[in-house]
Amino acid sequence: MATRSANLVNPNAEIVSSSQCLMVNVSAARGLQNVLKTNLGPKGTLKMLVGGAGQIKITKDGNVLLHEMQIQHPTAMMIARAATAMDDEVGDGTTTSVLFVGELLKQAERYISEGLHPRLITEGYEIARDMTLEFLEAFKVPQPNIFNDRELLTNVARTSLRTKLSKDLADKMSDNIVNAMLSISTQDQPIDLHMVEIMHMQHRSGSDSTFINGLVLDHGARHPDMPTRLENVHILTCNVSMEYEKAEVQAGFFYSNAEDREKLIESERKFTDEKVRQIIAFKRTVCKQGESFAIINQKGIDPMSLDMLAKEGIIALRRAKRRNMERLTLACGGNPVNSVDDLEPTVLGWAGRIHEETLGDEKYTFIEDVKEGKSCTILIRAPNKHTIDQIKDAIRDGLRAIKNAMEDKALVPGAGAFEVAAYRMLQRRKTAVHGRAKLGVQAFAEAMLIVPKVLAENSGFDVQDCLIKVEDEQESSELAIGLDLLTGETCLPSAEGIWDSYTVKKQSLQLATVLSTQLLLVDEVMKAGKNMGSGGGGGAMDDE
Repeated sequence: MATRSANLVNPNAEIVSSSQCLMVNVSAARGLQNVLKTNLGPKGTLKMLVGGAGQIKITKDGNVLLHEMQIQHPTAMMIARAATAMDDEVGDGTTTSVLFVGELLKQAERYISEGLHPRLITEGYEIARDMTLEFLEAFKVPQPNIFNDRELLTNVARTSLRTKLSKDLADKMSDNIVNAMLSISTQDQPIDLHMVEIMHMQHRSGSDSTFINGLVLDHGARHPDMPTRLENVHILTCNVSMEYEKAEVQAGFFYSNAEDREKLIESERKFTDEKVRQIIAFKRTVCKQGESFAIINQKGIDPMSLDMLAKEGIIALRRAKRRNMERLTLACGGNPVNSVDDLEPTVLGWAGRIHEETLGDEKYTFIEDVKEGKSCTILIRAPNKHTIDQIKDAIRDGLRAIKNAMEDKALVPGAGAFEVAAYRMLQRRKTAVHGRAKLGVQAFAEAMLIVPKVLAENSGFDVQDCLIKVEDEQESSELAIGLDLLTGETCLPSAEGIWDSYTVKKQSLQLATVLSTQLLLVDEVMKAGKNMGSGGGGGAMDDE
């Protein structure tokens, strides 16, 4: 009836209805699931994305894949957008969410093909989701002292990074990420991840990437005689022009002889030189034996001013980026100044060491061993662009994983332990659900096993054998037992340091259930926009 009505309104409408519509949605979700499932876990494989202009990107990050892939099917596009939105919010769980949505639809299809109405399945899904979220609250492991437990934070970062990078590189980057997070975070204060600057230099290998307790600026001094290395440095952060500036209004200066011209030039320079002399005098009063001075200026410094500063042994950087200026005071202390009049020692920051590195035509200035340490840098070194991109994506996920753990002060044992435990819980509790909604709970329980199944499959083990081992071990020990992907045997994730994010698990359950219930309740897909055809939708409606 609805189909005929739509055709009356718009004869050019393309309509997929009833059971066909369900098949279309299920096949789209399963297609996306099949693309991403081989990437899950530390043993997952990589995907190579090739752009229209021949750009190559090698990754196994679900978020990157969904952003970069050209998806045309409307249902698959909807799932991809929802999963990437979740990644933007909590930083991980994209692949898990897509797998779970695909499995929920696949399980529902079995029952719907036998005549069960989709509404009953969705009611069962919502009951099962509430049960699972309640179980998650009891299953999570509270970590009230997580800020002081460096080893635990390293394990959290390692669990996240090993799914995206090689083992050795993941372990190296985990230490760098933990150092960065401990540097910028304060207990019971909001954590701003923008305070971690991610810089890259295209040389050496990925394992040379390092944590810098300070900043790396992507420019250097512009004078050949300036020192390239200083120790115990007072840092003046300023936004003061130290170059000759033209008058804002149209003005002309006339002279009758060479002496007048020299006087004019001297008076023009005097204004700028006076500022530089004030800074030099200030440097002489604050610097004791063995101390040095650096200026980082947001505006310009002309060659003559640079020469005066170089003779005093001062490093001066000009036209620094605004974001670096904001981070500098957070890292080194002090306050940015807009005038060189009445300078006080309290406006100065402090760094243990400043040195300059040259890479080809590029100069990089390293400001290290800073006093305040509320901002820091992770420096990525890698031989090519796609390795740099891969490490950047992994660092982003690692930072978010630690941020979530610090904010939740709780973690969930990984290695598929939660999914198997939730499956067992739903099998026990489904008897309390009356009517045919019980079948929805059963389908949800079966779908929960998709993560351990795919982990076992990607590691090359027998799926059913691994699941039975984990179930039996959980049954006999009543512990959060997971799957060891190296041996195919059971393991205790908390003892092995395999931890998942509580927030990611919670969001993934919520998102997958909402998406799958909405897709199951769609009984018609109509492609009937106003631009569908020259005669479609006709007349008076378009004129309005």
